[in-house]
Order: sequence, then structure tokens, then C-alpha cells
Amino acid sequence: MRRLHTPFLALFLLANVYLNPLESLHPLWRMKRTWAVTTLELVEEDKGPFPKCFEELFTDHKSFDTDVKYVVNPQGMHIGLFSFQDDAGGRLCVNHPIDRETTSSFMIRFDAANKITGEPMDQSLLFKIQIRDINDNAPMFTEKEFNISVKENHNRDEPVYQITATDKDEEGTENSRVRYSLISQMPATKDPAFSVDCHKGLIRFSGCSRYEDARAFKLLIKATDHGIPKQSSTATINIAIQDANNHLPVFSKENYQLDILEGKTASDLLRLSVEDKDSPNTPAWRAKYKIVRGNERGNFIIKTDPKTNEGVLSIIKPLIYDGTPEKRLVISVENEEPFFICDRGQVRNPPVPHRNVAVNIIVLDVNDAPQFHSPILVLHIKEGVGPGTKISQYTARDPDRVPNAIRYKIAFDPAHWVTIEERTGILTTVRILDRESSYVNNSIYTILVHAIDDGVPPQTGTGTIQLFLIDINDNVPVLVTWSVDICNGIEKGSFRITAEDADLSPYGGPFAFTLTEVSENTKDVWKLGQNFGDSVELLMLRGLPLGNHLVPFRISDRQGFSGNQSLQVRVCHCLNGSVCGPERSQLCGETITAIVSPFMVLTAVSGVLLWYYFCTTSKKGPRIILDPSGTQSLINYTEERQQDLSSDVSDTRIPFTPFPEYAVINKRSPPPIEVDPAVIVTNPSGNPHPLPTTIPPPVKPLEKGPSHPSTDKMPWIISDNNWIMETLDEILNYKRSHIDNIEDAIDSYPPHVYAEEGNLERNESCWSLPFVGDDNLPPDFLDTLGPTFTSLGKICSK
Repeated sequence: MRRLHTPFLALFLLANVYLNPLESLHPLWRMKRTWAVTTLELVEEDKGPFPKCFEELFTDHKSFDTDVKYVVNPQGMHIGLFSFQDDAGGRLCVNHPIDRETTSSFMIRFDAANKITGEPMDQSLLFKIQIRDINDNAPMFTEKEFNISVKENHNRDEPVYQITATDKDEEGTENSRVRYSLISQMPATKDPAFSVDCHKGLIRFSGCSRYEDARAFKLLIKATDHGIPKQSSTATINIAIQDANNHLPVFSKENYQLDILEGKTASDLLRLSVEDKDSPNTPAWRAKYKIVRGNERGNFIIKTDPKTNEGVLSIIKPLIYDGTPEKRLVISVENEEPFFICDRGQVRNPPVPHRNVAVNIIVLDVNDAPQFHSPILVLHIKEGVGPGTKISQYTARDPDRVPNAIRYKIAFDPAHWVTIEERTGILTTVRILDRESSYVNNSIYTILVHAIDDGVPPQTGTGTIQLFLIDINDNVPVLVTWSVDICNGIEKGSFRITAEDADLSPYGGPFAFTLTEVSENTKDVWKLGQNFGDSVELLMLRGLPLGNHLVPFRISDRQGFSGNQSLQVRVCHCLNGSVCGPERSQLCGETITAIVSPFMVLTAVSGVLLWYYFCTTSKKGPRIILDPSGTQSLINYTEERQQDLSSDVSDTRIPFTPFPEYAVINKRSPPPIEVDPAVIVTNPSGNPHPLPTTIPPPVKPLEKGPSHPSTDKMPWIISDNNWIMETLDEILNYKRSHIDNIEDAIDSYPPHVYAEEGNLERNESCWSLPFVGDDNLPPDFLDTLGPTFTSLGKICSK
């Protein structure tokens, strides 16, 4: 042990110099020298005995007036590790072994203090104690056992795994430098299957691995340091080998034969099986099938069944028998994973020829449906084409090798506009083509045609004809709303009258409106205001009396095509000052009721007279049985009821909001006309208004039979037959005269053709009924009444 002599630094006290010369004679003191800092060294894990002294410290304490003791003050948590053997001496000792891996160095402070008071006598001295390393630690792996997996076709130039061990001894010394080595390999092979890099711990294949030879290996790796003595440890690596594709799939058959009907699709038509020696359900075993030749039209598709590894062939597009019934498919197979081989210990992926199989297919001919040359035929035709016009020829062909005869048939023609010649396919119109028909959508009318062959079984092909109807100016503008209700008492007002045209531009608006009647009554009451293109302002210049009034219009479209329209204005008493009350029924029902009512009255009067004479003659003498051939019998026909005589007229009123409250514009049937109140009228709902004449129930018919009365049926007896006939003749003449008066009271207007009636259609309205003449009804009067009055006509004709 070496000795360290460290003198104290002399401390000179500099006395203060005063003007007093005595004070300047005091002696000067030298400052003592401080401790020197040095480094001490200890060997770790010293075996002792302890305490073991390894250094001696002292100072020149003779210069002090008192005794000195030495004190050690370790830093941190190392109290008690170092001490002085004797306080008065300077022998420094360590009390127990030190582990360098725990603490590699210490900083210790030493002090010289007054032995009695303990006060420091000099400045503190710092020592660094360095612990010298010994090779007392072996390299340690992170785990004792490792589990990894690697593909069979792993390249030997690439590491399989890197194993690492660490040594706690001093870094950068031989004690911590590690060397790796392979101790053992299980199962053992002729040549080691793996190698270990001694410096980095990289594990590699030594050559090629074969899954069939060994599916797993266990390696024992050793890590050794370079210290003295050498320390080492071991770890186990379990390596699982994953099978790779080193076996090609092989078809179980080389040829297949199939018979397939044309025009059919089928799934799972054929299954192709292969054999593969690689591990099942791995990418090295799973097969991929491909159609190499024969599928140029895309009729077939082949997929792999994931469970059986078979190739499933299906037809996704029907085959066509086109004169070559035999077809040949060539199908190849390969694995999902690339094929590899081992060449001189090195893994390689060579190009491998595909394994192919042939599928011979015979297409069986079946009867095919005819096919139209154009599945959708578009024809541009002007509307208004009349019946009997040939518009096109629409034909189909039979794709069969031996064509069959074809006949044509209209499958869809909602308006029944055309017909087709069964053998030639020539389309001919049977009605006028109207673009404004409800069956036309955006000027297109659709027709479906079927072509049916005579094969076994017969097949049908469908073609579509789209008639694009070119618009012509065949519709005049018409009023949208042509009925206006005005409250009584309104003197002046204005209305907006709107028109519409079913034709397209340029055959539509803007419209020109004119008043067709220029009489004083019209000029004084009505006047046209501003024209808005599709509507015009109608000005009422003065008030009108109660009743119905007509305003005649002529409306022209942009091309000058015009028609006469009449606006009906009804002046009425308003409920609550804003709504007109219900109007009476239309003239049609009134007129028919007035005509039929005499016959109903005739029946009632006959019954009353017969009853009267029966009562008066029963007490005066023998009863006379009437000859039934003179009076005939009155039969009660249930269809002769008042509700059937009413016109079935809708009375839906649609208020037109832009107009003032005193006027309501309506869309209704032809305008009502004032008639005589004595005429029987009915409202639109069919309920009759009160009548001045009450119609009695039907009279019991006269019986034909023996002259003697029976117990359950009493005969009608009348003494004066001539008087009865005279009375009936007077009643009939009165009613006929009343009908003539009705005709004189009716304002007549020329018939008008409305747009919705059509140009060629005849409307048998109530205005077409002939009125009763001066003497007799027209010969065909009863024929005009329709089937409802057939029974009545038979009665009157007798």
C-alpha cells in the first residue's frame, strides 16, 4: 500500500495596518495547504478478510496546536462501506466486497477535524475509488427457448433468425465480448441443416430444406465470452418448417367428353380432379385452373372448389349450334404458390410447363327462337295517318341450321292502331294515329311483335316497334275553364280566361282571342282586355240579370288554326254573398222527362177512371165485361222510373282562385239553359225536384179470361167505352201542346264540335233529339230514346 503525504496549506493572516506603529509590529501567519484529489482503485468481489485496508492518508498535524482525527464521508447510499482503521492514523479500509456491475466507482470525501471539538481543521479532500472488473458474468440470452417458423423454400442467403446474448461485465473488454456456436441439431442430418454466425448470431440454412425429410428442428446455441476464466450459457431454438411448392399438380384424367344442349346455361357442368403431394389446404397445394384454348366467346368459366381442390366447369353464356357442333377446351392447372427446385443447395424458381387436359364438347341442336333483325325498330311517322296505310315491314330470321317457317303476331298494341300480316310482317294501320292519345308517351307509341316458328317445340321471339309520331296542327285551342258563376248584383268585373292546345310548338300558343258575336248586347256587356299569350282578360262592362249567358269566342293558335268556343256565365243568388246555390239539372234530362210524362199520366188517369166506373155501375145492373182486345193491358215495366230518365251529368265545380269572390269558374258538362218550371227536372245526383203533377202508382193490368168473375181477381167493368177514349184523347192533346210550347221557349244555338269529341266521332247528345211537331211525333222518335225505352216503344206501337 502506498503512502500519500499531503501537507496542509499555510494560511497567512494579514493584520490590519493602523497609524499606531505598535500594531504594525504583529507577526504574519502562513495559510495552510489544502488536500490533493487523487484516484484509488479496488478489485471487485475481493474475498477479504474484512475490513481490508488499502491506503494510508496523513497530514503534518504537528503544525496544529491540537490533536487531529480523520473522518471519511461516503456519497450516496454507501455509508459503512469505507472507514479508517484508526482515527488518529490515516489507514483507509473497505468493509465488504464490491460488485462492479452494481457500482463501478465511488466518490469519497475525507476530512481532518479537531479530535476534541470535531471542527474541521483543513479543507475536505475528495477521492474517486474505481472498481476494477473481473469476468464474473456469463453471456445471457433474452429467453431460454425460442419458437420460429420458416418456409421450406427459404433462401440460404437470407437469415432465418438472429439470436442475441448480452454480458454484464465491463463493456468493450474481453469479459463482455460474446461468441456464438451451434452445439447440436435435432434431428441430426448427414450435413448440418443450419449454420450460426459466431459474431452476430445469425442463423441460416446450410443448403436446401426438405419438408418431407424433417418438418421441425431443435437447435442448441451456445454463447461464450472471452474473459478469464471464460463464461458461457445456452438457449434452444425450435424451428418449424412450412411446406412449399416443390410438387406440381397432375390431372387424374387426360381427356373428358361432354354433350351440351345449345341455348342453355349450367353450373357445375364438369369437375376436373388433380393430385398434389404438397400439404393439403396450403398455397403449395391449392390449384388454379385456366382455360387456355376454346373459350374465345366467353361461354365457359372454371373455378376451384376450395374443399376438394377440383376444377368446376360451368356455362355462363349459352352455346350456339352454328354448323360446327364439336368444340374442344384445353385447360391447364398450376398452384397458387410458385414452384421451386433445389439446385446445388440453392433454391430456384424455374419456368415450368403447364399441365393440360382436353375437354371435348358436342353441341346438340335445339329449336331456337326467331330473332328480329333489329330488336328495337324506331319509325318516324306523322300523326293523322289514316287506316290502311302500310308503315313498315318488320321481319325476323330463324338462326337454326334448317330454318323454320315464321308467322307474326301483334303482342302489345294498347290503342289497337295497327295490324301485322301473319306471313310477311307488314304493318298496316287500322285507325288514325293520334299523337295526343293517352297511350302515347313523349310522342312515342310502343308496339310489341311476336315472331313464332313452327319448330318442335315452337319458339317465340319478341321485337319492339317504337312509333315516333311527328306532331301536326290537328287541334284547335280550347278553353281550360269555360263556366263562370257570378253573384247577382255585380255591375262590373274582370276574369282571366285560359286556353290550351294539345299540339306542340309551333302549333300551340301564344293564342289570339276574339269575340265572335258583334251584336249590341255583346258589345255593351263584354270586352277583351290584355292578352297574356295563353290567356286573355275578359271585362264585364255592366251587370247581367239572373240566368245563363253565353260569351262566344274564337281562339286561334300561332298558325292561325282556330275554333269557336263559348264561355257560360251564370248569374245567380249567392249563399253568404260569395258562393252560388245549386243549379238545376241540365236540359237533356228535362226534355226527356217532359216527353215521357204524358205516357205516365195516361196510365194514372186510366186507372182512376176505371176505378170510378167500377164503383158507380156495381149497384145499378148487370156488369159488362170489357173486351180486352179494345183496351189492351198496361204492364208495369220496372225500368220506366224517373231516375233512369235523368241525364247522368257531373256538376263538379273547380274554383279559380285568381278571380274575385263574386265569380267562380267551373269545368262542367254543356251549359244549362233555363226551362219551364212545370217540366220534370232532376239534379246531377238523380233526386227529382218537386213537381206540380203527382204521378200515381202503376195501375193493375186488365185481365183476360172468362166472363165470370173469380174469387181472387175482380174484373174491371166500364159501361161507356167511348167516353173513356174521348177523355184520354183530350189529355194526350194537352200534353202534346205543352211540349210544343217548350220547343218555342228554347233558345237554339248551332251545334259545336268540342276538342274532346274528336273530328270523326258523332255525339248523340240531347240536342240531337227532334222536337214534337204540330200533329204527330216523328216516325223514328222512339228509336232515338235508346234501349231503356224499348218496352215503351212496343206499347205505343200496338
